[in-house]
Amino acid sequence: MHHSSRPYLIAGVAVVIIAGMLAGFRPQVTAPARPRNIIFILADDHRYDFMGFTGKVPGLKTPNLDWLAREGAYVQNAFVSTALCSPSRASILTGQYAHTHKVVDNFAPLTPGLKFFPQYLRKAGYKTAFLGKWHMGNTDDAPQPGFDYWLSFKGQGDYYNPTFNINGKQVSYTDSSYTTDLLTDYALKWLGTLDKSKPFCLYLSHKAVHANFLPAKRHRNAFRNTPIHYPETMYLTATDSSKRWNETAPGESVMNPNLKVNMADMPSWVKQQRYSWHGVDYLYHGTISFNDFYRQYCETLLGVDDSVGRVLAWLEENGQLENTMVVYMGDNGFSFGERGLIDKRHMYEESMRVPLLVHCPAVVKAGTKLESVVQNIDLAPTFMAYAGLSKPAQMQGNSFLPLLKGERIPWRDRAFYEYYWEADFPQTPTMFGVRTDRYKYIFNHGVWDANELYDLKNDPQEVNNLIRSPAHQAIAKDMKDQVFTWLESTGGLQIPLHPIRQKRFDHRYQGTY
Repeated sequence: MHHSSRPYLIAGVAVVIIAGMLAGFRPQVTAPARPRNIIFILADDHRYDFMGFTGKVPGLKTPNLDWLAREGAYVQNAFVSTALCSPSRASILTGQYAHTHKVVDNFAPLTPGLKFFPQYLRKAGYKTAFLGKWHMGNTDDAPQPGFDYWLSFKGQGDYYNPTFNINGKQVSYTDSSYTTDLLTDYALKWLGTLDKSKPFCLYLSHKAVHANFLPAKRHRNAFRNTPIHYPETMYLTATDSSKRWNETAPGESVMNPNLKVNMADMPSWVKQQRYSWHGVDYLYHGTISFNDFYRQYCETLLGVDDSVGRVLAWLEENGQLENTMVVYMGDNGFSFGERGLIDKRHMYEESMRVPLLVHCPAVVKAGTKLESVVQNIDLAPTFMAYAGLSKPAQMQGNSFLPLLKGERIPWRDRAFYEYYWEADFPQTPTMFGVRTDRYKYIFNHGVWDANELYDLKNDPQEVNNLIRSPAHQAIAKDMKDQVFTWLESTGGLQIPLHPIRQKRFDHRYQGTY
C-alpha cells in the first residue's frame, strides 16, 4: 500500500535559505517553478463502483486506488460519452464527441487531421510517452503523433507473453511475463531517463481489465471463496405483460419482490440480449460461467491497483509526487448481470459511468469529493489547463481544473451519450441520450422498440421505464428535445457510417455477409 509522501519542498527550501544566510548573501524568496507533470492511467472496462473504498464488492481491496481517492479527489459523477473502447479513447485524446472525431466503433479509421492533447504538450516542451493499449482506428500498434516514446501492441493484446511495438521495433516475451507488470516496468524505466527539471506527460493505458480476464499469477484464485454480489435486477419476471402504467406494476425481481419493475416497457433488445454473447444466460456463448467471469475480473483488477501503487511510489521516491497530476480513469464501465446483461455499450449506469480519481496536491485538497458531471471529453482540456495551455477551439469538452480547486464556475449539470450499432454485436441498437441528476432519457434509434425514461432518484437500478407514464410525458419530451438539440448544435445529426467488418456472429444467425 502506498503511504503519504514526505514534505520534500518544505525541507528543501528551508535548507537553501539557511545556507544562504550563513554565506552572507540574500537568498531568493521565490523558488523556481517546478514542472507540472502529468500521469494519466487508463484502465479498460473498469466500472465505477469496483474499488475497495466504495464497499460494493465483498473482499475487493484496492489500497492504491483508495489512497488516490483519500489523498486527492474522487469524481463521483464521471461518465463517458460512448461506452466503447475506441470511441472513448478517441474522446479522451481529442476532447471531442464520437460523432465529431468519427471513431464511432472499434474498427473506424482515425479521421485525418485529428489532434491529440499530447501533441500540444510536446510542442510546449513536455516529454511525452504512451505505453499500452491503443486499439483505435486503423493504426494497429504503429507509433502515433505526439509521443517521444511509444510502446503498444496489436488489438487487445495478450495478458501473458505479449509482443510490443517499442518505438517501431517488435519485442516479444516468452517467459510468462504479465502485460500489466511489463507496462509498468517500462513506464518507470522511461520516467527514470528524464530530466527532472522539465515537464513530462506519461499516458499509461492498461489492457486490464478487458475480457477474457487473466490475473497475474500472484492473484490467481484470490476471490475463489469470495461471495458474489449479484444485482437485484439479474433475474426479472413478468407478472402480467399486458398491464400498463395506470394499473399495477407488471413485473418483479426474483431477488427482491419489492422492487418495482416495468417488464412491459423494458426494450425488447434488452430482454433478448440476456441469451446471447453479452447476456448472463449464454455468456460468451457458454465458454465461461458467470461466477468465474466475475471473480476473474476482480483478480485481474488487482494487478492494475499494483501498477498504480508502483507509479505513486516512484513519484514519491523521486520527489515528484507534489508537482505531478495523477489521474486514474476507466475507458468505460461494465455490466455484471444488471437486467441480465454483461459488457458495456448501452447507456445504463454501470456502462456509462466510470471511476475517475485525481491526485495533485498543488490543485486538489485531500478528501475532495467532486459531485459535478465530468465526461471523458473534459480530460484533454484539463491536462492542457494544468500545463498552462489554452483549449484549442475544436475541443468540445472543458477543463474541470477550477472545480478541482473548489472554485464555483458555470458548469454542465447533465451528461450526453451516443452509441452506434456494430455488426459484430447486432443485439444493441444505436442510441442517444441524456442523463441529469434526476432523470435519464434513452432514444433507441432505428428499431421498433421502446425508448426509455428513468427516475434515478426513485429507480436507481433503471428497471421502471416511465416512457408511457402519463405523469412523465412532459419530462420525456423535454429530454428528447435536449438530445436532438445537443446533436444538432455539435454536428451530430448525420450518423457516421464506415464499411462493415463483421467478425463474430450471434448464435441465432447463419451466413457470412
